[in-house]
Amino acid sequence: MTTSRATEIAILSQGRAAVYEEPIGPAGVRIRERPTTEPAPGAVAIAIRAASINHLDLFMTHGLQRDVTPPRVIAADGAGVVRASGDPAWRAGDEVVVYPVICCWECEWCRSGQNVRCARFGVVGEHSDGTACELFHIDARNVFRKPKALSWTETAAFPLTFLTAWRMLTTRARLRSGEKVLVVGASAGVAVAAIRIAKHLGARVFATSRTKAKGEMAVEIGAEAWFDSADFSKGVRAATGGVDVVFEHVGPATLQESMRSVVTGGRVVTCGSTSGVKAEIAMPRLFWGQMDLLGSTMGNVGEFHAVLKAIDDGLRPVVDSVHSLNDVQDALSRLDAAEQFGKVVLSVS
Repeated sequence: MTTSRATEIAILSQGRAAVYEEPIGPAGVRIRERPTTEPAPGAVAIAIRAASINHLDLFMTHGLQRDVTPPRVIAADGAGVVRASGDPAWRAGDEVVVYPVICCWECEWCRSGQNVRCARFGVVGEHSDGTACELFHIDARNVFRKPKALSWTETAAFPLTFLTAWRMLTTRARLRSGEKVLVVGASAGVAVAAIRIAKHLGARVFATSRTKAKGEMAVEIGAEAWFDSADFSKGVRAATGGVDVVFEHVGPATLQESMRSVVTGGRVVTCGSTSGVKAEIAMPRLFWGQMDLLGSTMGNVGEFHAVLKAIDDGLRPVVDSVHSLNDVQDALSRLDAAEQFGKVVLSVS
């Protein structure tokens, strides 16, 4: 890859695209046509085959991402075929997947592999236009070979959630083989990724769910057992004696129960707060329990490499459903109604 850029490369979404225009829910995302251009020096133009949506797209449609001003093309995850390249590392016809982190690639943090600490750190589709489009331009350093073992829809399903879950479990929570991990809210894309990754790493995996059907699906993909989301810590402690790690992303609705579920010296790691932005915690439980309460967002490029290697070794994402780009409102509505188990994918080409 090239190592230095004279100017910052713009991220561009072109052709037919799913554009967030109004904060009225899924109906506020509409298909629009954008002009196409050739890639700038250092950029790659990718003909997107598949993209996938995440809760951050849903938050935008409801106006909850107050720093995001429409119009904005949605979606962080994308995979496709290089149409044209302004960087010699890539050629037309290469099958690729996008590393969905925005960073400058030039600062001290980026050069040391700590992309999440870059002053320009952001997420594709949130802090820039996204991948739900026919042609996507991005810095060549954000482009990686598509895993040969995955379909286009599977490739679009893994980047954001698997990168996030990998960093949470390996870098932040330091999960070891044989340890017990509880994944809260097991049907969400990042939670499904966590179950798959924790199992891949040799951990004993447990999960919580609000429904029997989704709890049983969690068991099918690697969990030993599942617990109802209501007051789950009692069941968890009775069955396991307490877990070493809790994987959190729900926030205020579950954080206290998560903290009750860990052993002394346990770790609670979180990447999100889908049930609200402010949570109360019992401080004595935190310090008397010698507990680590850890935050994490996305992941570094080295962690993305690690995810790709794990996929080569057999790790697989879970695709809930596939929708055409024209049906993006239906796809978002499925996520809005919490009907999914795994990733909701858009077929673009």
